[in-house]
Amino acid sequence: MPQRVDHDQRRRAIAGAVWRIAADRGLDSVRMRDVAAEAGVSLRLVQYYFETKHNLLVLALRYLREDTERRARERIEAQAGQSARGVLRGVLTGLLPLDTESEFALRVRLAYFSRSYREPGVFPDRDTALEDLVTRLLEQGEPMPGIRPQHEADLLVSGITGLGFHILHGRRRTTAVLATLDYHLDRIFGPAGG
Repeated sequence: MPQRVDHDQRRRAIAGAVWRIAADRGLDSVRMRDVAAEAGVSLRLVQYYFETKHNLLVLALRYLREDTERRARERIEAQAGQSARGVLRGVLTGLLPLDTESEFALRVRLAYFSRSYREPGVFPDRDTALEDLVTRLLEQGEPMPGIRPQHEADLLVSGITGLGFHILHGRRRTTAVLATLDYHLDRIFGPAGG
């Protein structure tokens, strides 16, 4: 009996090849032929699943975002019973390059950021899934009076991503970035343990 082909799994494997090339050499180095070789599949298969390089880049980024959101949900589940502040800190530190997986994902996102100046369509219109998750966590954590969770979520996600880039490039130390994050969490929730 022939094996059933899992198309989503195959697309994700090809997207992973895009990520590896992008993380090492940037998105300008992503060519469909090179992606096929990196993924160990034929060029025709890459063209079958993605048709154009633009579609390949956009869908690979979508898969990366889905993986980032999945890891955030896993962090939330692993921290069940902690305060909303603790869970939120765990989600946000998961965006920093503190382990191999997070560093790799951040390098890929940096490649996309760089490419977006010349090709804005590589990024989908306003994907706010992560900001929405952080907003919900802020709301559950009973922030200080006057705090607007949605605005804080935008600042926290974009700020921690930017600081992650600084860690990646050696411009900031991890301890300093974590101190900055804790400062902002203290501003939002009040001093930890207080």
